[in-house]
Formats: sequence, C-alpha cells, structure tokens
Amino acid sequence: MEAALFDAATEFDRQLDRLVELGYPTLAELTEDAFRDLVAPLRAAAVAGSAGLPAPTEARVPFLLVITRELVPVEERVALTTLAGKRKPGIVDRHYAEGELPKFDPIKELEVPAGPAYLLFDVDRGEETLNLAPAAAMEVITGQDRLPLTIDEGLAFVTLHPEALAKNKCFSLVGSRCGDKRVPALWISQNAPKLGWCWYGNPHTWLGSASARPERVGLEHVSLEHVSLEHVDTK
Repeated sequence: MEAALFDAATEFDRQLDRLVELGYPTLAELTEDAFRDLVAPLRAAAVAGSAGLPAPTEARVPFLLVITRELVPVEERVALTTLAGKRKPGIVDRHYAEGELPKFDPIKELEVPAGPAYLLFDVDRGEETLNLAPAAAMEVITGQDRLPLTIDEGLAFVTLHPEALAKNKCFSLVGSRCGDKRVPALWISQNAPKLGWCWYGNPHTWLGSASARPERVGLEHVSLEHVSLEHVDTK
C-alpha cells in the first residue's frame, strides 16, 4: 500500500487557518491579517524541513506551528484545546499554583527560538515510552537523537491534531521544567484535555513522553515590535 501523499504547504495553511478559527489573533491583540503576516515566513521552512516525512497520523506528525507564551498565555491556549470529536474545553489542573505556569521553562538541552512562533518537526506522542517514568523516557528519547516537547509544543500538538491525545495514550512534556521534580503532562479528564503534572521518577501505564527532532526553526528578524500599528486590534 502506497504511503499517503503529504503536501506540507497545504498542511501549514491548515494549521494557520485553525489557529485563526480558534481566535488566536484576538488573544494576541492582533488583527487576523497581522497574525497571518507574523507567521507567514515560516511556511517555506515548514515545506523544506518536513521533506521526506510521512503524512500525519494520530501518533506522529511531520511538523507543528508552535505559538509561544510570548504571544498568548498558556492558560488561554489550554482553554482552546478539545479532544477529537468533542467540544468540552481543556483545563489547567488545580495543583498548579496561581502564576506558576510561566516558571516552567525549556530545559537547557533544548534550543527553543526566541519569539512568538516557531516550527517543530517529526513530532511523536511517545507510545513506546508508555509506562516509563519521564527520567527513563529521556534516556530512550535522547538515545534516538530526539528531544522532549515543551508545554507550548504539547499544546500545539493537541490544538492542531486533537486526535493525538487519546485514552491511554497521553503524554508528558519533559521539555518544560521549573527546577523541581515535577513534569508537565497532557491527559484526559472528564472528556477534555487537562494540563497537569506528574513526578519525574514515576511511571504511568497511560502516559508516555512526547518527542521531536532536536532542531526548531524560528522567525528571523521578526518580532511584535515590527508589526505595523495599523494591523493591531484595538477593539
């Protein structure tokens, strides 16, 4: 059976359209045109970087357009996630203290581009690391020359490919840490995504650790300061 054809440019457009549909421009205090213009330089990089990769499946996708907390806060993006075929919005676990999520930064092994958006390639939800503690999963991931996902990247995964988060196939986001033994994770609670956390040394049969290729491609010489004021949404 031949592999499904994959058009990276069309997939980039789909991802961008989905973010617009969900209201990301408004949350970023930008007009739709300004939001689209902001991330447009990443389109060609998405095509080049995903060359040779297969079409998306439930478990693995060729690339993600990642919006960072510089543009939209984590809590607001969580609320825009849903499970495949469901409508109930995602929630943040109550065990996160108020104002604590911004303290979960990318681990030193990651080279996350500065700025409001970037691309992540060959993203996998980590089924082979189910029932492995994040500490053990890290050894598996790095042994494959891959690196774990951050909170921003995990939210992009579930937002743009809701089917990635499924019963007994949830995933930790070992790429974001705050200096203690907690590891953020996305799982299912009451038919909706939940951003919670587990311990670095504890395994769960239903929880793997998501990973991707190490390289991340950011916007070059683009920042919010360069967005023309005529495009800013002042409503």
